Amino acid sequence: MKKTTPGDGPVTIKKYANRRLYNTETSSYITLDHLAAMTREGRDFKVIDAKSEEDITHNILTQIIMEEEQRGQTMLPVNFLRQLIAMYGDSMQAMVPGYLEASMDSFRRNQQQFKSAVEGAFANSPFAELAKQNMAMFEAATQAFKPGAKGGVGGTAQTSASKDDEIAALKAELGRLNEKIEKLGD
Repeated sequence: MKKTTPGDGPVTIKKYANRRLYNTETSSYITLDHLAAMTREGRDFKVIDAKSEEDITHNILTQIIMEEEQRGQTMLPVNFLRQLIAMYGDSMQAMVPGYLEASMDSFRRNQQQFKSAVEGAFANSPFAELAKQNMAMFEAATQAFKPGAKGGVGGTAQTSASKDDEIAALKAELGRLNEKIEKLGD
């Protein structure tokens, strides 16, 4: 998440005692929703306590996650949260952040590769727009299968093997759809 643009470096956000957040780049007060949007856009920021000048970015990001979870945007299954809490104070605690970060990086790369492969398969064809619509429907459908999502897969984390099986099944389905599209084009 080191993408930056305007100020070439992380944006400094100051949090005041009255709980207000001040964006020093835009000279305006912002909300946690603004910080969530900045995160989604890849903007790097650092939140500091205006009085103590302590870096409180971690606390603010955790607060954003809590608010998203309360809005019904649950991504963290109860079993995962329990396992995470159990790791505090464990001898392996120091390894968990690196492991989780590497896992998320891998997930994002795989997600982007899959999306690029699907888009590339239909580039410059009369079915490109149809492919875009199908990709949008596919992304909406995957939201339903996220652990903890409403109507999703029982709130349990998937294993690596089951993810590989799911990817293989999706590739097979994509192949079948390609065959159907080719037959329509003939």
